[in-house]
Amino acid sequence: MSTDAKSNTSGILLALGGGVILSMNDLAIKALSGTYALHQIILIRAFIGMALVLILMGISGNGFRQILTRRPGAHLLRTCIVMVSNITYFVGLSLMPLADAVAVAFVSPLFVTMMSALILREQVGPRRWAAVAMGLLGVVIMTRPGEGMIQPAAILVLISAFCYASSHMMTRRMRDTESAATLSFYVQVGFICVSTSFGLATGDGHMAQAPGTTWEFLFRPWHVPPLGDWWAFAATGIAVGIGGLMMSQAYRTTEAALIAPFEYIGMPMAIFWGVIVFGTWPDRTAWAGIALICGAGLYTLWRETVRRKVQDVAAPSGDI
Repeated sequence: MSTDAKSNTSGILLALGGGVILSMNDLAIKALSGTYALHQIILIRAFIGMALVLILMGISGNGFRQILTRRPGAHLLRTCIVMVSNITYFVGLSLMPLADAVAVAFVSPLFVTMMSALILREQVGPRRWAAVAMGLLGVVIMTRPGEGMIQPAAILVLISAFCYASSHMMTRRMRDTESAATLSFYVQVGFICVSTSFGLATGDGHMAQAPGTTWEFLFRPWHVPPLGDWWAFAATGIAVGIGGLMMSQAYRTTEAALIAPFEYIGMPMAIFWGVIVFGTWPDRTAWAGIALICGAGLYTLWRETVRRKVQDVAAPSGDI
């Protein structure tokens, strides 16, 4: 097997494993979203994630030297993008069924495909552009405009998907100088700083919103979690620490347009968790959107496979 083939296989396996593990993060935060403030959950998650990153740094060959960076500005921008992605996604997740929210979020690999062509100059042909259009149509369906008003939670998740794709573009830009552990370390630092500041400013509940409103999850007062809820806090910290590292490494080492569709492993996981834990099953409108979004991603994967086989044989100059 060639070096490129081994790298691609490794990247795909990392993306699949990361997607499965990160689905546990969605499950845990959805379970906690009815009781706790988002910034309290994120702060506890960040401390757990930071501990995991530091342990991995300590046992790696480069050690804690990975904390040193020549690109603080890039890390600050990437961390801000990840922060916005997390806030908008989890607020939307608190208001939507788990599978619906994940389905809208899965437009992000289509954004990755678009950005890989426009920013990274990777080859994306007309058939994959058509798949992107079909996926975006699926998002429109998921926002349910025919029900009298566009579902605001779905718009928040769509914003999150765009930011998530943008963060992966920055990962690709920074891969030559920054390790996956370095990228994760600075994101966790950002989460800790912002969540602590947010908690000091609003944790007493003076900005609490009415139950069921869009921003209720963001402005709840803090309170000490009972022992029975710590499994969810531990799950979200471990999942984002390990899953995030795996996904960052996948995008560092493998072409973005190849990795992106494999993130769709999270869709069947979301349906599974939704049925088993929350007793929710996607309705017909949701299934239509899921089919278009996931179908577009899988078609993109298939076209990528065809393109690579043709390149191996004939080394063409254009995409198919």
